[in-house]
Amino acid sequence: MKKMFTKLFSTASVVALLLTGLTVKAQDKTLAALPATKKTEKTDTVVAAKTNAAPAPKPADAFTPSGKLWGYAFGDMYYAPHVDAGNRGPETMYNGVPSNRNAFQFRRMYLGYDYNISEKFSAEVLLASEPNANTGVIAGTGTNTSSGDNLADNKMAFFIKNFNIRVREIWTGTDLVVGEMSTPGFALNTGNSNAPNSLSEATWGYRFIEKTITDFHQNNSYDVGAALQGTFDAKTKNFGYVFMVGNNSTSSLLSAANANTGFYKIFYGDIWAKFLDKKLYVDIYADYAPTAAATFAIGGQNHSIKKIFAAYNTKPITIGVEAYTQQITNAVSNSGTASDATVNGLSIWAKGNINSQWGWFARYDSYNPMTSYDPTLTYTVNTNYGSYTPAYKETFYTAGLDFQPAPKIHFSPNLWLIDYKDQRNATTTGYVGPDHTLVVRATFYYTFGK
Repeated sequence: MKKMFTKLFSTASVVALLLTGLTVKAQDKTLAALPATKKTEKTDTVVAAKTNAAPAPKPADAFTPSGKLWGYAFGDMYYAPHVDAGNRGPETMYNGVPSNRNAFQFRRMYLGYDYNISEKFSAEVLLASEPNANTGVIAGTGTNTSSGDNLADNKMAFFIKNFNIRVREIWTGTDLVVGEMSTPGFALNTGNSNAPNSLSEATWGYRFIEKTITDFHQNNSYDVGAALQGTFDAKTKNFGYVFMVGNNSTSSLLSAANANTGFYKIFYGDIWAKFLDKKLYVDIYADYAPTAAATFAIGGQNHSIKKIFAAYNTKPITIGVEAYTQQITNAVSNSGTASDATVNGLSIWAKGNINSQWGWFARYDSYNPMTSYDPTLTYTVNTNYGSYTPAYKETFYTAGLDFQPAPKIHFSPNLWLIDYKDQRNATTTGYVGPDHTLVVRATFYYTFGK
């Protein structure tokens, strides 16, 4: 009986399911055949209206930290058919190079990273390698240690050139920078900032050919310290300033008692302006640094620079003039008597475009290390400023063409020439007659990521 009931219940369930399916199918067909109801039309209209409506505005995106890797390099295939017999000009690239020397050589490699930490803060890191054509052993060490940014085994090496943090807009139009940074002497790695972009190096535009005149003669291009970089007119940025206090040490890590590692401070100041719809640039710069305390024989030492740079920029040609004077207190001695030295430098250059890919440039520099030099006297150098010597004047020339097959890539055939004139009498021991160093170069330069 129980089995029979189970079979009957199962059969009834199957039949009920079949009938339900047939009924639903029939209803679907009937509804499909009927016209749409008003309710359906209203619903469709509302859906269509929502579909065609403009999307709601999105809220402003929150700041996202970001960084950028960048770099550049330049160098040459060079040939030096004649070099100065007196091996003068220790600040030059080719000091110590023998006549008829030829080689492929990098003169600078930069690898940098800029990071925006927040809308207010950013950081800059710059590694640099700047080898000379002749590195050699550092004078007086007697060890296998090489100069020119090379390792002891003469392999090229990077050093830390910039490492700083920027606080944007500490007040309207002014940034604060702390750390190791470029000075306002002739160039600044500006980026997104209130720093000037019209200083002499950026306007000259041919750093891959040669440094500007104050850079050439050892004015600090970077230092460890703090700086205010600002504009007087934050919207147009036609007028601005830079004020910086530094160690006067660049990246050197010498004894803490050494005068050039922060024992004294150097003060940098710069005021810049753009006139005539930003065609005329004017830049006025000064610095001051004590370098040594007074002794029984020699009074206190310091040096200072005053410089003016001006350039007129037009499409066919740009002309620039940079002139400076430098005072070095108690720079030299003669027969035990210390004397000050006044250094004068002048640089005049021009550049222009031949067509969309070819350009040209030419430059003349004059340098006098001691305007009051007496050829009848014998001087000894007291100052520890760079590689200073009052013994000879220098006149520098360069000219060439600039081919750009693509943006940020340059190939430049050029001539590099420097003349030396000894200020001593010809009968003075060590006197070297007028001579020069001439270098013929095929220069390359490329930038990436910036």
